Amino acid sequence: MNLSLTEAFGKFGARPSNRPGSRSAIAADGALVLECSRGIFRHPSVGVLRYEGRLSSDIDSGDTEPLVEHLTLARDGALPIRMVLAREIHHKNSKSVHGFAVRQDLLGKVVKFDGDHFIIDFTRTVAKS
Repeated sequence: MNLSLTEAFGKFGARPSNRPGSRSAIAADGALVLECSRGIFRHPSVGVLRYEGRLSSDIDSGDTEPLVEHLTLARDGALPIRMVLAREIHHKNSKSVHGFAVRQDLLGKVVKFDGDHFIIDFTRTVAKS
């Protein structure tokens, strides 16, 4: 699936902020919707996909204030986290063009957030029959 950021967030009932570098939003159901990049995923154990990074090392992040606020809310309120995956599609005139996909099969939780360093573990949701 190749969606715009607004379309991808909309799949989870959220709308990204118009602020430059906005990577998160709170959905209507209270979940945190988070744009994730491919580069910092790991598998610490079977069935767990870990997304980890530091806000201070993300030079393209723009304004991180909303993301700090959202990660703090998710950590303190044990909010579920939904994943929007950023994908580089191609280069156009020396600029990267991005598309987005949603991972509706994954649900995350904040394992650690200290205002800079974050760890979010995603696990597969059980399919409804």
